[in-house]
Amino acid sequence: MKRITLAIIFLIPIFFIGCSHNKSQQNTNQTKKQTVQEEKKGPQTIKLHAVNAQEVVLTKDNDNIKIKGIEGKVILLDFFATWCPPCKAEIPHLVNLQKKYKDKLVIISVLLEGDKPDNEIKSFIKYHGINYIVTNDKNNFKLSNMLGGVKNIPYMILYDKNGNLITHYLGAIPEEMINSDIQKAVK
Repeated sequence: MKRITLAIIFLIPIFFIGCSHNKSQQNTNQTKKQTVQEEKKGPQTIKLHAVNAQEVVLTKDNDNIKIKGIEGKVILLDFFATWCPPCKAEIPHLVNLQKKYKDKLVIISVLLEGDKPDNEIKSFIKYHGINYIVTNDKNNFKLSNMLGGVKNIPYMILYDKNGNLITHYLGAIPEEMINSDIQKAVK
């Protein structure tokens, strides 16, 4: 009984804190100077390949973003990895939120794994019943750096329907909390 209690005490913080993503950290450290220089240049645009063959063209201007073809909707960027338990645990919540706000919300999951074949990601999407956009692109790491560097996952960033930064989340977050913030962002 004591072993089970100790195991639970040890695992719960890991679940809520999230997974460390070393490759992302290395990319962040290596391109920190480049990112600072890019921020001074003004708006930055990046293209990402989504697994469903859709192209996601995102433009960042200060803390705000715009995604070509997704104007007037709340945007939730979700940085994740397929091997990360808290990332997998949040999927049903994101699926529910996408269903609930289908005409007002666009969830874009940004895979932070290098060289993962699309067919593996498609199997992952099907297995988990994912109903939102998942990007699998080498530029995913560039986007992470462009947005300040993602050091731990899951990491989500919420933008209102005008592309203004609302908040960010680190680790597994209760669906009710995200829902509450989406309701504010929709208005």
